[in-house]
Amino acid sequence: MVADRGRGFSIVALGASAGGLEALEAFFKNMPADSGLAFVVVQHLDPTHEDMLAELLQRDTTMPVCRIRDGMTVEPNRVQVIPPNRDLSILHGVLYLLEHAAEIGPRLPIDFFFRSLAEDCGDRSVGVLLSGMGTDGTVGLRTIKEKCGAVFVQDPKSAKFDSMVRSAIREDLADVIAPVEELPARILDYVRHASVSGPPALEQESDNGDSSGMEKVLILLRRQTGHDFSVYKHSTLWRRIERRMNLHHLTAVGDYVRFLRENPQELELLFKEMLIGVTEFFRDPAVWERLRNEVIPEMIRARPDGGVLRAWVAGCSTGEEAYSLAMVFQEAIGEAKPARNISLQIFATDLDKDAIDRARVGAYPAGIARDVPVERLNRFFTRDESGVFRVNKEIREMVVFAQQNMVSDAPFTKIDLLSCRNLLIYFCADLQKKLLPLFHYCLNPGGVLVLGNAETIGNATDLFVPLGGKERIFRRLETAAPLERMHFPVAFSNAPGRGMARDLAASPQGLPVLDLQLLANDFLLRNYAPVAVLVSEAGDILYINGRTGPYLEAAAGKANWNLFAMAREDLNHPLYEMFRRAVRKKQVIAEKALQVSSPGGKCYVDVTVHPISEPAPLQGMVMVVSTRSPLPLAETWRTKPETEPVTSRGWRKCPATCATRRRNSRCCARKCRPLARNSNPPTRNSSRPMRSSSR
Repeated sequence: MVADRGRGFSIVALGASAGGLEALEAFFKNMPADSGLAFVVVQHLDPTHEDMLAELLQRDTTMPVCRIRDGMTVEPNRVQVIPPNRDLSILHGVLYLLEHAAEIGPRLPIDFFFRSLAEDCGDRSVGVLLSGMGTDGTVGLRTIKEKCGAVFVQDPKSAKFDSMVRSAIREDLADVIAPVEELPARILDYVRHASVSGPPALEQESDNGDSSGMEKVLILLRRQTGHDFSVYKHSTLWRRIERRMNLHHLTAVGDYVRFLRENPQELELLFKEMLIGVTEFFRDPAVWERLRNEVIPEMIRARPDGGVLRAWVAGCSTGEEAYSLAMVFQEAIGEAKPARNISLQIFATDLDKDAIDRARVGAYPAGIARDVPVERLNRFFTRDESGVFRVNKEIREMVVFAQQNMVSDAPFTKIDLLSCRNLLIYFCADLQKKLLPLFHYCLNPGGVLVLGNAETIGNATDLFVPLGGKERIFRRLETAAPLERMHFPVAFSNAPGRGMARDLAASPQGLPVLDLQLLANDFLLRNYAPVAVLVSEAGDILYINGRTGPYLEAAAGKANWNLFAMAREDLNHPLYEMFRRAVRKKQVIAEKALQVSSPGGKCYVDVTVHPISEPAPLQGMVMVVSTRSPLPLAETWRTKPETEPVTSRGWRKCPATCATRRRNSRCCARKCRPLARNSNPPTRNSSRPMRSSSR
């Protein structure tokens, strides 16, 4: 029997349909009676025929097999079978039967129970999908993986009907694909290892003050995929990595690091593990009702002349959220009075390229009928003969899908509505604090930010105000985001994992270090790049490179991150004039040797004001570049010794650019002084003195 070590026993849910009886019989013939696991069988049963499934399965196992009654408790070493024409749910280990409601769509009992099991048991849930027609079970298996459960799928080659299992495989949900006779042993190995290992190995390592195992895994992931997961919450990473270790029966994280280096395909699977999207159509219905009935109609009324609204759905996964937004907009615009010639352009992004590719196709399993009302299914979807729902062309054309890393890639700007739901909760607190000012920058004045129910704006109450109610919907406030809180993504930004790469550079394992070009760019920026300030057309500071102390200083009183409020007094007026001309003419304006007085003394600076038209994310911004200037010629003259060339009449050459030579204050530069009378002026040659040009 499998030891539990405080985990509790795992619950194995088996879903089957057409051809499922043979698969179930083969499964239980190979499952020991003392496994310590509980088994719940969910099969499509004909309500018009007598149910004999429990009796049939009892012939193939010595475990007790019974038909489920309402309120029955799940027990280990027991097989419990769903009765016909009922949906099954679980709460705190107790099973409840529900009558199917026809108005919520087609009956999909496997999806229904898989989802309920995942929510109730989390990482103790094991989903097994066997032979059957259609796509029932796919949506439920996704939820099990989201909760760090395990998914086992019958090999399509051994399935009598392979539609259900192929649907799960196509969605990259299967952890193990094997003939049904081999699945019991694979499940036992997984559960036994997870139970015996006790607390997560990585958590133990962290408690002991040694987190190098985690960092090594993240370095290998970054080398393989180019993405840095060190900004994610470590608790999330631990659960995902531990699950992969359990599947490979590994206990020590050092063993898993070696396994990753020897099996690059496991790195891709771990990468997919990190990106499992928590998404569904119209997730949290109250939020969508609020958007449809209040937020979007208000945006439409604010544009009486029509136009294009812009929305950004960050972390869109396989597209359900983006398409949901498109649907509620179409419903809202259809009810607008008077009718408006207005459209919505949605930009939907995610780190997972495969998820983006599936989102563009817009095809979803039958299980979405649980989340999408019938009237929306009929209006916005087309169902094919296999039961797959495909989003109509009208809705698909409203959405542009793109792969994007929110942490390092440039954001979308001039956005009216930004939806980032159930993504921030996976990031560490420091990154969350930096992303919220970035969202503020991306939104248009009065723009709307939508977060998940478990997410908040934290201390960013000066940037956003809630619209009221329980929904996490916020409106952008008209205030400049403080610079120190701004996270402006650039390819060479300082990643949190950079230090650990240096620490491991000399590792005997030969672990990878950061890209040489990345390090070189960072070195050049820190040591040789000029002082530069990126500002909006109003002069609000968005990004600073280099030490600006000689040119900028914080004004007394309330903090004001505006270029002209911070420019030193004698630089303020010329800088304002240059900036105004550059913005108006859309051309580069440069001035040399502008005098600046700072606590360190007087200096001179060359200033360039450069309006930006490309790349698109920086369009409309202005870059102000400052470099130290050499002393002007007149100032240079003051510092020269008395051995400078003089005229034959004893007058010092004028340092001005003209050819005039005049005495004392009448000199064009007003800087010339007579030499001492006993000076020996140089001559052009030994035969005759050089003539002066005095008038």
